[in-house]
Parts: sequence; C-alpha cells; structure tokens
Amino acid sequence: MRILHTSDWHIGRTFHGHSTDEHLAVVLAAIASAVAERGVDAVVVAGDVFDSSTPKAEAFTMLNTAVAAIRSAGADVILTSGNHDGPARLGHMAAFAAFGGVHVLTDLGALATPVTLEDEHGEVLLYGIPYPHPEFLRSAFPAFEGTTQAAAHAFAMDLIRDDAAARAGADARYVVAAHTFCSGEAGDAVQETTEESGRAEERDITRGGLDIVPPSTFDGAAYVALGHIHSRVTLSPRVRYSGAPLRFSFGEISSAKSAWLVDIGTPGSEPGVERVELPTPRAAVRLEGTLEELLAPDAHPDAMDAWVDVVLTDDLRPRDAMRRIQERYPHAVTLTHRPAHVADHGEASYSERTRGKTDTELVEAFLEFTRNGHGATADEDALIADALGALAAKEASR
Repeated sequence: MRILHTSDWHIGRTFHGHSTDEHLAVVLAAIASAVAERGVDAVVVAGDVFDSSTPKAEAFTMLNTAVAAIRSAGADVILTSGNHDGPARLGHMAAFAAFGGVHVLTDLGALATPVTLEDEHGEVLLYGIPYPHPEFLRSAFPAFEGTTQAAAHAFAMDLIRDDAAARAGADARYVVAAHTFCSGEAGDAVQETTEESGRAEERDITRGGLDIVPPSTFDGAAYVALGHIHSRVTLSPRVRYSGAPLRFSFGEISSAKSAWLVDIGTPGSEPGVERVELPTPRAAVRLEGTLEELLAPDAHPDAMDAWVDVVLTDDLRPRDAMRRIQERYPHAVTLTHRPAHVADHGEASYSERTRGKTDTELVEAFLEFTRNGHGATADEDALIADALGALAAKEASR
C-alpha cells in the first residue's frame, strides 16, 4: 500500500497580507502529478485543510479542484480536520463524497471507524483523529474524563487499537492521521533532517505551556501521519510530520517543502519512506544591509521575485525606505530598522541629560536621541530657529 502523507494546506491563508492561492494551486497540482507518477494508492491530509473555520467559496473551489485532480490520478483521498478547520463545514456531504473515494474524517464520534483499502497483503485500515478538543471528545464519549491533548489522543488510540484488532487481529495494519504537537518522551528533542545539512539535527519542538503528545501514544500503528508542525520532522521511522506545502512565514525560510511517500508492507514490517520534493512557487528570503547596498544595481538578483524580509542597517532610518525597496523588490512585505551602530547615550536618564538646557538644545537632544545620535541638519536648524522665534514672539505679545 503506497500512501502520500501531507498536511496543513491552509487553503485561504495569506503571507503578510498577500494571497497565497496561486502558489498553493501550483503545489497541489504537483501533488496530483506525484500520485500519477509514483502509483500512490491514497493521499492523507493530516488536518488544517483550510486556514479558517469559515472559509470563503474560493477556498472550497480550490479544494475541489485539488481533490478531483488527485482522484483522476488514481488515489483515494483521506482528509482530517485540524484546529483551523470548521469540522461541520469541512465535513459537509462527507458521506456522499466517500462514494467517490474522498473520505472526510471530521466526526470525533467516528474516530475508530476506518477507511479500508486493500493490497496484495490484505486490508490496510486508515483512521483519522479529528482535532480532539477534550471537551468535544467528552461530549462524543462520556467515558472520557481527561482534560489534555495527551489524554485525548491516548483515549482515541485505545479505541483505534481495539477496533483494528477486532477487524484484523494481531496482524492488523493500520495508519493513523492526527493533528497535534507530538514530541519525544518527557519533552526530549526530536530528529529533523534539514535540507541544508542533509543530516539529522536536534530540535526541541516543545512549546512552553503547550500540551505535548508523546510518540508512544501511537504505538501499534504501521505509520502515523502527523500535522500541525509546518516543518518536516521525523520522530521515528513510523511517526512523522510532513510539514506544510508552502512557506507561510519567514520563520520557515530554511524549511524545504515536501511530502512523505510511505510504503506499507507486510504486517509488523517497518514502512518504506521516501521524501517527495514539492515546488517552491515563490522563495522567501531575508536581506540585510543599508538601503544603498540593497538598491545597488547588482544586489540580490535572486530576490527580485521572492517574498522579502528587509533588515535595514543604516544608522538613521531612510525616508520612504519601504517604497524604494519595493520598487526593486516588488514582493518585499516586511521591513525592520536595526542600525549597525547604536549611539551610546550613557547611563544618565533622559531628564538628567536635558536638565538646564535651552529650548534649542532640548530639540537638538531629542533629535539625537530619536535618530540614533544624528542631530538636526542645517536646514532643520533654520526651521527650528524660526519656530522657536515665532513662539517667543507670541508669548512676548501676551
């Protein structure tokens, strides 16, 4: 059984206010092409299909187009709901869609009811755990008394293991799709293979205060297709995050985008897993330097069509900087001023530094403080003198 594991499509999401629909359509079309080229039997989307619980009509159109292309390429489609999705909207007409090989798993009460596929070794059961808010899970299963994601997933997996055993016995082969934060036991770091290094590196994906589900929760599954983390992460040969198909922030610049191609073999065997690279319709880059350096004729030609995060290092923030940047880099969307040299104002407070100064000296001190040590220009000195002179004349006439 050959499965393509992807997640976190986030249809309808923007990149710093700019639509990503056109780029996502390119990637989803590439997924359909991979299905046809690699002989994929089922595509699993592990949650966050949409970016909003109330997606616009255009988002449904994009989903329908992507799913139709995957079905035409020969694979069944299994979609589960994540924390961004509205289960009722995503699952609308799910029973009808299942007749066409599109299985939308959004009903917590049916989490132990699998999609059943067959290969030369027999049945492969595919279970989806819709994002399990503990209170919603308690509503579906009054016997559940937990209050955490870890408890919710443990409860769900007990139901899944029991169902798989009842259907196929000890040799049951089953795949689970879940949308959650999963990390090593007791918050251990996990292994992530980075595109840059080509080797496994330690990366702690725990987040302070967040509810972490340990990988052992999913013991027994032939493969666990995880969603929620936007980077590709391998916790074990059987438990993996595929990551999102697009970069949705500059924090994901170093994260190469891909899906996992998973071959489920005989009962008890390790799955064969291969990375399927996805296209990058628009790169995301961070440029740092002075405005003059960034606007030089030969500067960063590879960034012309990329999303650009600009860090300006000029001592004084240039006037109209973003407009000038965007004339050269049309997709520059963020700008931060981080001077390379920061003026030393000493340890004295601002009030101490300005005590006893004349009005002209106060204005000059204020400009130096707010302009990183740069005072008024000659033209500005003239304007300041005129303004203070007019104010003095007005007060004298009272």
